Amino acid sequence: MSTALDSLLDLLDLERIEQDIFRGASRSAVVPRVFGGQVAAQALVAAGRTVPADLPQALGSARAGEAPLAHSLHAYFLRMGDPGAPIVYTVDRIRDGRSFTTRRVVAVQHGQPIFHLSASFQTYEEGLEHQAAMPSAPDPETLPTAAEMLPRYAGRFSEPGMVDRLIEARAAVDLRYVDAPPFGTVGVPREPRSQVWFRTHGKLADDPLLHVCMATYVSDMTLLDSVLLAHGRGGWAVGDVVGASLDHAMWFHRPFRADEWLLYDQESPSSSGGRGLGQARIYTQDGRLAITVIQEGVVRVPR
Repeated sequence: MSTALDSLLDLLDLERIEQDIFRGASRSAVVPRVFGGQVAAQALVAAGRTVPADLPQALGSARAGEAPLAHSLHAYFLRMGDPGAPIVYTVDRIRDGRSFTTRRVVAVQHGQPIFHLSASFQTYEEGLEHQAAMPSAPDPETLPTAAEMLPRYAGRFSEPGMVDRLIEARAAVDLRYVDAPPFGTVGVPREPRSQVWFRTHGKLADDPLLHVCMATYVSDMTLLDSVLLAHGRGGWAVGDVVGASLDHAMWFHRPFRADEWLLYDQESPSSSGGRGLGQARIYTQDGRLAITVIQEGVVRVPR
């Protein structure tokens, strides 16, 4: 396991300061604020830690002994996070049911809410099965790593040292673009679609919540890329747009491991009013649809 992945796992390992109150550390993202994926993943950790593993047994479920697993989250980013201050997560136990368990989490800094999340957990059950087919994509092992790809575009970035900052931000996760990223084709509008493969730089424990939280963390890294591609914009690191995540929703359909290759197939159906919408599907390498993601973000051209 890499040192960077160890550091990320420590970041997600929240301190319990009361029964349903947790505290998480912060760190700066590529831009001087807390990365949205960090807050979403930490909030999901907080929610998951209040769902007892023996809940089905306590409620007399026929599936006693099977811990509920996260199946969806819906979140709003309310304020920019301060990377110099810890974040406190308060969890409301909205419902403990035989099949479904619901939690609401509010993240607070400096006395103000910065993030709100609702998450639902379900005990395993059999049901009808179908899925959208996995799109074609090259073998991830044939694609360049971030350390190999990013230096090619050093001249595109608005600040010196940006390549090193971007590589550091991806040090815990092996993230590989199928085609050139937005900053690779600045000024050339393209089809609003993007694909990346990702997995953690090292093996993870078998806890399903950990894999879901890690995928949540990564899901905020590239989802609005397709919005930028449609307009030939390079992104936040280039400086030709400014923006931030507004809301984020994920549905976890099938088991997966975040330390094995996952294909993040993304597209943007619309942008208007200073906002852009991204939607995506995440597939395992053997073609199973694992996650659906939708996010809207502020995407503005600097005045």
